[in-house]
Amino acid sequence: MLADLLSECFETDYEETWERERTATPVRVFAVQLHATGCSLRETKEILRILGVERSHQAVWQWVHRLADSGHNPPEATPKRVAVDETAVKINGEWSWLYAAIDIETKLILDVELFGRHGTDPAAAFLHRLSEKHDLSDAVFLVDGYGYQTALSRLGLSGRLDYVERNLIEKWFHTLKMRVDRFHNSWVGSHGSVREWFIQFAQYYNFQRPHQSLNGRTPVEEVTN
Repeated sequence: MLADLLSECFETDYEETWERERTATPVRVFAVQLHATGCSLRETKEILRILGVERSHQAVWQWVHRLADSGHNPPEATPKRVAVDETAVKINGEWSWLYAAIDIETKLILDVELFGRHGTDPAAAFLHRLSEKHDLSDAVFLVDGYGYQTALSRLGLSGRLDYVERNLIEKWFHTLKMRVDRFHNSWVGSHGSVREWFIQFAQYYNFQRPHQSLNGRTPVEEVTN
């Protein structure tokens, strides 16, 4: 896995992201990818040390923030079928909910957002945010509850109850949880730092993670090619 990640980092163009860094090397990208796949900052620091690169975990955290803020957002999509759902995550002992949407055909994560509660209002806020980023004029949302249908109706979006195809978003949540053990228990840190980690993981999933069902392409490659 480490060899695959390192190979991907040499193949990825992040020159604009690192243009102000003193040494713009693929090692920085490799460290960010390690963190995105579930390694803690200190674990990432130790892996770099084994590879002969001495950096502090604070430096790795700065790299993660810089990449997250660099504009590597998913390309604007025109999805036909979108699965949307939320999952609970405990932050400092209190529950929050991560909302996510995925394009069924391209496997592209269209957006993620963290809310302090769940229900119709957060669902509507998330769907409105989604509509500002993508062309949803022909999209049908696959949902699992009437709260979502109420939210969709508010926004004039089309949707239907679905318990089969929308499992793709459940699989993504499972992948996310498997990447970091602490997700199963409780995050320790600010709401903002947890949100940024989820955004970074979605970027990794969209831009770097190949899919067998896409013939080895990433979701972004599937959308743009």
